[in-house]
Amino acid sequence: GDGVIRIGVAAAGPADDGAYYQAVVDAAIELSAANGFEDPIVIDEIMPANAAAEMANLADQGVDIIIVGASEIAEPLPELTEEYSDIFWYCNCGAGFPELPGLAQSLDDGSEVGYTAGYASGLILQERGDSIAAMLGCCDLNFEKEFLLSFEMGLQAVDPSLTVTYVPTGDYPYDFNNVPNATEAFNNVVADGAGVVLPYLGGAHEPVVQLANEAGIAVLSAGASNVCTRSGDLSWDVAVRFDGGDYVAAIFPQIFAGEVTEGQTKVFRVGIDPEPGALICNASADQQAAMDAMYADVATGAYAGDFGAIKGAAYGGG
Repeated sequence: GDGVIRIGVAAAGPADDGAYYQAVVDAAIELSAANGFEDPIVIDEIMPANAAAEMANLADQGVDIIIVGASEIAEPLPELTEEYSDIFWYCNCGAGFPELPGLAQSLDDGSEVGYTAGYASGLILQERGDSIAAMLGCCDLNFEKEFLLSFEMGLQAVDPSLTVTYVPTGDYPYDFNNVPNATEAFNNVVADGAGVVLPYLGGAHEPVVQLANEAGIAVLSAGASNVCTRSGDLSWDVAVRFDGGDYVAAIFPQIFAGEVTEGQTKVFRVGIDPEPGALICNASADQQAAMDAMYADVATGAYAGDFGAIKGAAYGGG
């Protein structure tokens, strides 16, 4: 209406976590700059209970597009997308969120991504002569269960004797930002012999990465795709890519071209789309060949039955 386009971003965690939440915020900033839009308005650390009020507040600030960073704050979207129907709404809501006529969505397949992360971890454990991986999460949420079960499947595809331990670190649902608990959990899993750690966390992710670097433990990212080349004091061994920022960068040119509209969902597939899945940062030739072959297998749908069973166990309570 006013000739100025502005994006609003609603993030459930800290905009500077260096992990999942920041990726979406950074993508909105880059998208705005590339298209000559105004600087985005970002509201971060939104609690699920306050999501409706916080997103209405964002909508009332004259934004034209709202990017909702994650499913944990998506519950009020059926009402909000109707009430503010002149705004273009987009959510990387993930599996299980219903399609809405006023919402464009993207999602990936958590089982596919988890499998690639487990497989990469298995190759690293093999190389290091270790046998235990650890996943530090929030609180056994459904999508965490899916990731853990598929991670275990990937790990054991490398060597059936490899195991993974899951440790919850949140004090309440969606608490991926609990640094004291994550620190304690890290120390415990290392004491128990973990050679690879996946901090499946938001605000507590980078503190665990720092601990892993200091302890010489291999460590994985949780969403962020750029960690293999990121400058700074921290280093990662594997980029586990389910990067909401990459999805924003990929889908918005399609949205601007009218190829993806509200009501539609774009699914990012491992081995088919370039965005999702695990990458070993400094892979040997043998490791890269093994990863490439595994990606090709996932892309054929060879594991669809296994992944379906994992989803049933994770979401069906089975």
